[in-house]
Amino acid sequence: MPDSPNRSSSSSIEDYIRVIYGLVERGEAVTNTSLAGRLSVSPSSASGMVTKLSQQGLVEHVPYRGIDLTSAGLLLARGVLRRHRLIETYLVQELGYTWDEVHAEADALEHAVSDRLIERISAKLGHPVRDPHGDPIPAVDGSVEELPTRLLDELEPGAVGQIVRVWDTDPNMLRYLADHEIGIGERIEVVERQPFGGPLVVKVGDTTHALGKEIAQALSVAVL
Repeated sequence: MPDSPNRSSSSSIEDYIRVIYGLVERGEAVTNTSLAGRLSVSPSSASGMVTKLSQQGLVEHVPYRGIDLTSAGLLLARGVLRRHRLIETYLVQELGYTWDEVHAEADALEHAVSDRLIERISAKLGHPVRDPHGDPIPAVDGSVEELPTRLLDELEPGAVGQIVRVWDTDPNMLRYLADHEIGIGERIEVVERQPFGGPLVVKVGDTTHALGKEIAQALSVAVL
């Protein structure tokens, strides 16, 4: 499979487009400030890049909503995410990496690999549709298989579901979850919500955990 025309884009453009897509996916506001925070750059640098992206037809400013991807930007973002998430999956399944080790590696590799190599990796893995964190892997045509889910933090006591996605890429959080056997595919039950901003008490398997808001907002659950 030949490389697509989108691969002519620079790595910095791809980084911005992927971060914009991620913020939209989470339902968060996309502004120069939020982009600067995610990419560890100055707001003025973010503003300059957004102007460049707009000139290239990849983003548009929407009044009262901030920055949105155009159809071309969306297709580019999903192409970058396809490479990123397939690399993460390959590192875990074939090279023995743990899920907390792969994000930085994939960040570095996603800009360097060819589309041909990515399709070989996909075939080797059996064309997976989810990566080790439960993130959907876009198909070659840019389509994405979405699951109806809710954040754990939104669920009330008595709710039961299956953990299907971890939104946060913080290695420390991922290691914490792994150490406590809170992972993709696990059954989870909300037992109690402690008052006054206290933790969410849940049961995963036979073990009870008290989870803070940061973790409760990082886990997506398919409610049973």
